[in-house]
Amino acid sequence: MERVVEIEKFAFENEYEKSLRPQNWNDYIGQEKIKKNLQVFIQAARKRGESLDHVLFFGPPGLGKTTLAHIISNEMLANMKITSAPMIEKSGDLAAILTNLQEGDILFIDEIHRLSPAIEEILYPAMEDFRLDIIIGSGPAAQTIKIDLPSFTLIGATTRAGMISSPLRDRFGMHFRLQFYSKDELSKIIKKASTTLEKPCIDEAAFEMARRSRGTPRIALRLLKRIRDYADVNDETTISHSTCCYGLNELGVNDLGFDELDLSYLKLLIDSKGRPLGLSTIAAALSEDEGTIEDVIEPYLLANNYIEKTARGRIVTPKTYELFKLTPPARAENSLFEENQ
Repeated sequence: MERVVEIEKFAFENEYEKSLRPQNWNDYIGQEKIKKNLQVFIQAARKRGESLDHVLFFGPPGLGKTTLAHIISNEMLANMKITSAPMIEKSGDLAAILTNLQEGDILFIDEIHRLSPAIEEILYPAMEDFRLDIIIGSGPAAQTIKIDLPSFTLIGATTRAGMISSPLRDRFGMHFRLQFYSKDELSKIIKKASTTLEKPCIDEAAFEMARRSRGTPRIALRLLKRIRDYADVNDETTISHSTCCYGLNELGVNDLGFDELDLSYLKLLIDSKGRPLGLSTIAAALSEDEGTIEDVIEPYLLANNYIEKTARGRIVTPKTYELFKLTPPARAENSLFEENQ
């Protein structure tokens, strides 16, 4: 099922996405604590004339991990090489990337939790000692060749921090968890982006899109582009609140930012009458990939207390029953109580 609020991989490669991407701290809205700390660390590294320590960003997709990497690159006046873990299939792939780095370069690896153990082993000495150990040959004739690497910064991004091995996680000097954005922050992002797209929107329209964007800038920008289409068809020079509401409703995005798949997910759990459902069961019932459910659907529902994860599976909270104007069955209340013991 195609979702308007779904977050596409590598959407940042789109030219419009690039034009909307903040290039410096002044343009970047939100994640204030992370920004403040990074500004200090970058300033200190530049004063010492050193490369920035390795950085790990984690959190749900679409919150700005790649954007932060771009800003770090700009602030450090460094070139950035971008790749993703699934693209690094062999040790030779990683060796080629590392040996092409220059002094002070930044290597950005997206979905870093998907690196294979063999690739990780090569990455360890590269991160710690800026050295590449390559084994040539096999058996008794095998030889290890050590290649010195220039000082570089590795920035890793992942939506599943728990799947990163401890040895790899420990080699990152900085760990930052990105949080969902507030409605006011998203509203500012939408207002700024709408001006860049030469289709400004009134404050009420910006806030309407913000509150239906699941706390995620990438979703907010995607909704803005679709509402811009409605405004263009209506010959509006400025996006009005009425056009915004009409477009969002037509797209199937409700007042909470839930679409058909979110509502189907919650209804499935409600229909279980308080019985916890496992991830594989939910995925089969919704005909969706387990990764989509874990990475796209659940983070926002968990953060806003619509569902809970228990040892036996997923269950809905009383807040979800209120959303559907239903009374929680006794078994659902008991299940919540038992799982929290």
